[in-house]
Amino acid sequence: MNLTPDSKVLIQGITQPLAAYYAARMKAYGTNLVAGISVGNGRQELYGIPVFDLVEEAISECGFIDTTIIFVEPYSVLDAALEAIDAGISQIIVVTGDVPPLDMVNLLRIAKVTGTLIIGPSSSGIIVPGKILLGTQESEFYTPGVVGLISRTSFLTYEVALALNQAQIGQSIGINLGSDSIVGSSFRQWLDVLATDKTTKAIVLVDQTGGSNEEATAEYIAKTMNKPVVVYIAGYSTPEDKQLGDPSSIIAAQLSGPITIATTSHHKVEVYKEAKVPVAQRPSQIPKLVKKLLKKG
Repeated sequence: MNLTPDSKVLIQGITQPLAAYYAARMKAYGTNLVAGISVGNGRQELYGIPVFDLVEEAISECGFIDTTIIFVEPYSVLDAALEAIDAGISQIIVVTGDVPPLDMVNLLRIAKVTGTLIIGPSSSGIIVPGKILLGTQESEFYTPGVVGLISRTSFLTYEVALALNQAQIGQSIGINLGSDSIVGSSFRQWLDVLATDKTTKAIVLVDQTGGSNEEATAEYIAKTMNKPVVVYIAGYSTPEDKQLGDPSSIIAAQLSGPITIATTSHHKVEVYKEAKVPVAQRPSQIPKLVKKLLKKG
């Protein structure tokens, strides 16, 4: 992913109240918002951003668009994303949460064939501090630097970024993968991206209970990564028979069967420790671990 202040960005569902609010924030941050989509509301402007009825119309008027950010209603996300893919947009951030699981399965199948990067659903997006803001990330928690943050949870990421800032450690990028039960991109995919990013010197993963990809992620870090990685798992103090996460993830986990050790933060922590990946017990420990690893490097 190549994100610069010149990257052309589209917002689908721009007249939604949440989208309109964050469109103004993104534009003020310097993001190159070239168009918005709102069916039935085309041929107008919002904060100086031209609004179209169709993505194809926006492409025709603005030329190639790098990224689209989707704010439409959950049951309209699949159609919006497919419209963007058909128009040749290769990076899609889905801010909307609670997208029907079958819709996500279909979208990810098509995205794999077309080579489209999907972030979300229920994602606060991406921020490259001081350069570009894509989504609902709260930019005041970030400062430019060398640590890449990859997270499944939005608000906890801000606490981690703030702790790094207080230790005078800035961030190269902040990525929120989304907290729905089925999401587009993974920790491993973004580790692969940041492994070759010249600005990023260290990486922090912020995970939560639920999911079952930590074994593959830990093995990938141990065997492949040439940059230091620190992991923080939210909910370590939670009893092992309790489930944390957003409501849809909890319900999905319970419907699939009883809570097992493999779905808890305790299990995730042990997996990373076995792979000799440093794990912070609380956000305030992260800056110390990062500084220690950067000195070693």
